[in-house]
Amino acid sequence: MDSFELNKIIGAVLGTLLFVMGVGFVAEAIYHPIENRGPGYALPEPEVAEAGAPAEEEPTVPLGVLLASASVENGAAAVRKCQSCHNFGEGEANKQGPVLYGVVGALQARVEGFAYSDILIQHRNEGLTWSYENLDAFLASPRGYAPGTKMSFAGVRSPEERADILAYLQTLSANPVPFPEPEAAPAEEAAPAEGEVTEVETIPEEIVAPDDASVETVTTEPGAAVETPTATQSDSRVEGTPVQETSPASPEAPAASQ
Repeated sequence: MDSFELNKIIGAVLGTLLFVMGVGFVAEAIYHPIENRGPGYALPEPEVAEAGAPAEEEPTVPLGVLLASASVENGAAAVRKCQSCHNFGEGEANKQGPVLYGVVGALQARVEGFAYSDILIQHRNEGLTWSYENLDAFLASPRGYAPGTKMSFAGVRSPEERADILAYLQTLSANPVPFPEPEAAPAEEAAPAEGEVTEVETIPEEIVAPDDASVETVTTEPGAAVETPTATQSDSRVEGTPVQETSPASPEAPAASQ
């Protein structure tokens, strides 16, 4: 290869590079965004939430109160999400989970031949039953109530929905277990009836006696008689009692008619 052909090759490479660079500059000039020209819309900056006092939790409604107003129809609709793993009819076979007929009030891990989790077998050995409170806790969080359970269900967050499900499960029994009694509200003190006389505590009163030593201080008590002093009191002033002074009769004043 002579020098002439080598120069042609080098020139072709350099020309290609220059062409690529020129195309890049032209593309950047065309598609480069124009900044700070003309009116625009400034997007609002995201507000950073400041750490404040924790929100007050809503008071928990007792389970007995929720069950008193629970709906069996809503519970039957809510358990449709469970029908892929459970049967609910009497005498039906187990699925991935045990049959739930008669579960309310029954011993935990009660179905013979079903492979329960170790934690539920432990609960059965401890004598735990499926009370309404235990069922409510299990439905809220199966893994929280029974750590290590094989059940992969996340749980039902709404207390009202859980109460509806429990109301439906109650019907799946020949002898339904009654709901727990709602907690009674504290009784308010009854106001006295109109015209009724209320007993008033008598406060002992202290009688201040005169300066005469023959009379002593007497304290009255409820139901006790007050003893009247027999000694003759003197003309001295009683402490705390104003005494009106009278001037002696003038000798020139006429005598009162008899």
